[in-house]
Amino acid sequence: MGKRILIALGGNALQEAGKPATAQAQLAVVRQTADYIADIIAMGYAVILTHGNGPQVGRIVQQNEYADAITPAMPFDVCGAMSQGMIGYHIQQCLMDAMQARGLNKQAVTLLTQVVVDQQDPRFQNPSKPIGRFYTQAEAEAIQRENPDQTFKEDAGRGWRRVVPSPLPVEIVELDAIKCLVAQGFVTIAAGGGGIPVIRENGQLQGTAAVIDKDFASEKLAEAVDADQLLILTGVDQVYVNYNKPDQKGLDRLSVAQARQYMAEGQFAPGSMLPKVEAAVRFAASKPGRETLITSLEKAVDALQGKTGTVVYA
Repeated sequence: MGKRILIALGGNALQEAGKPATAQAQLAVVRQTADYIADIIAMGYAVILTHGNGPQVGRIVQQNEYADAITPAMPFDVCGAMSQGMIGYHIQQCLMDAMQARGLNKQAVTLLTQVVVDQQDPRFQNPSKPIGRFYTQAEAEAIQRENPDQTFKEDAGRGWRRVVPSPLPVEIVELDAIKCLVAQGFVTIAAGGGGIPVIRENGQLQGTAAVIDKDFASEKLAEAVDADQLLILTGVDQVYVNYNKPDQKGLDRLSVAQARQYMAEGQFAPGSMLPKVEAAVRFAASKPGRETLITSLEKAVDALQGKTGTVVYA
């Protein structure tokens, strides 16, 4: 088996900005994504995949709320599970086709994954994870007046979105099953949307209303499956300092120490690049020889060949 790599897919790998959020539109984007991933598998990598679910789980929650007068709305954790199944289904179907087209005798499988969080995590008191569609400020304020329990925040200059608590991942419940699938050579899709958040209460698991950050869950899973590399895919080819300013500078290589300094300076946008760099640093620092690579989906193969991207190293 080749070098083990965990690939964390960004939102643009599942849905194209500005396009209708239909199943057909998502499937078309995922089909392109699968081609890029299959090319990486063809390079000899043993791939584990994770993905986000912010827009999708937001829409599922919204659909449930609108239909509540007709059929009971499902709780937030169940909506998260629905999104995990839906996205995983699309990825594994498209990836199987892409691998078959390349003569790769492999199967992709999605494992519904629960991730334990700490119910005392202070992040429960400060909702920060964007879900669902973008709104104008006026639209967000109007919805919030009608639904005082909902919180909206401005999202990196792109508009306003509903935000929910985003506690840190503590434990991946189905880890042994994931390890088994990886060892058997399956392309394993796990911890989708950061995993379904659950808490342990009196020795039993119970779902909770939150969305775990996909990058943090991906990093935890990458450590747990002893990945050689963590590949975080996003909307830009590499990490930048002074982003969108006249003195913007791309970073080819970034040490853990330098990354921590840049984070302390506030160089990376919360909810956007910041969690990616935080996750990258955790993985690179977790064991000698581990590296994180941050780049775009379209440039992933080039980045693995050292042509672009940002390598985060200890």
